[in-house]
Amino acid sequence: MARYFLQRRSPGMGSDNMLRVSCGGIDLASPILVASGVWPFEKDFWLKERFPGLGGICTKAVTSHGREGNRGTRVWETPGGMLNSIGLQNRGVEHFLERDLPVISDGGIPFIVNVAMENPDETSEVLKKLEIMRDKIPAVELNISCPNVSDGGMAWGKCARSSAQAVSMARKKWSGPLWVKLTPQAEDIGEVSRVAQDEGADALVVGNTWLGMAIDTDKCSPVFERVFAGLSGPAIFPLALRMVWEACSSVSIPVIGCGGVTSAKDCLAMLMAGATAVEIGTAMFLDLQSGKKLSSGLEEYLLARGLDGLNDIIGKARR
Repeated sequence: MARYFLQRRSPGMGSDNMLRVSCGGIDLASPILVASGVWPFEKDFWLKERFPGLGGICTKAVTSHGREGNRGTRVWETPGGMLNSIGLQNRGVEHFLERDLPVISDGGIPFIVNVAMENPDETSEVLKKLEIMRDKIPAVELNISCPNVSDGGMAWGKCARSSAQAVSMARKKWSGPLWVKLTPQAEDIGEVSRVAQDEGADALVVGNTWLGMAIDTDKCSPVFERVFAGLSGPAIFPLALRMVWEACSSVSIPVIGCGGVTSAKDCLAMLMAGATAVEIGTAMFLDLQSGKKLSSGLEEYLLARGLDGLNDIIGKARR
């Protein structure tokens, strides 16, 4: 079961503290985080008024060198969510440190830098450069789960052996809080979770998008040039919830539930399954106020039942 910490309300204190948690080395005012790949680096998105209800933001992926991303169609709507094939488009770690980090550091909200696992040498260099700025970076999220690239990505997270290699390397290069984002394509999510913990992960994000595809019936061809793409949105929520349950059954470090969360009820289910926090992605494309609405829903649930805070519901379905 994931360990967690909650600052309880003192007599006369308002509800601001009801949702506060400590997760993987970071104190969060809310358990609602934005998943990686969603939030832009533009300054306008890092103003305080953008963050109501949010506890933190996972950045877009950072790689050793800039990537243009995948060609052709990148996003395709489905009845229960969307498929995406972005391909880790970014300008590289040097640009991130020089241009993006100063902007997001002034945002006044905890952020987690998503580092895409490439090959060990390249990712090692990225982490060494981030380590130099350790005092400005709250945490790193090692992404061993991206389904939309040919080199690295989810190949590292499919089995326990390669997952252990990736996390071990990252732990040696990065001294701060280390989150590891797992893939639902893992052969055994429980085993991968355990080895990530054993190799030094401080928290696990469970998980990334599921592999899917779409066919353009007018063109009689796959929509995406890579054929397969990552499926997110409400359709995958029951699958993600099952993975969170299995991961929480296997480790003692915090687990962050990620996949199809679009309502306060979804958040509650993730927390009751043992998650310490949740990440939302597709929900933010639908409504930038999702963080506020979900956090308000959690507070209403706690208040209606006379509960002190999240410690009264985290893992409750397992008791």
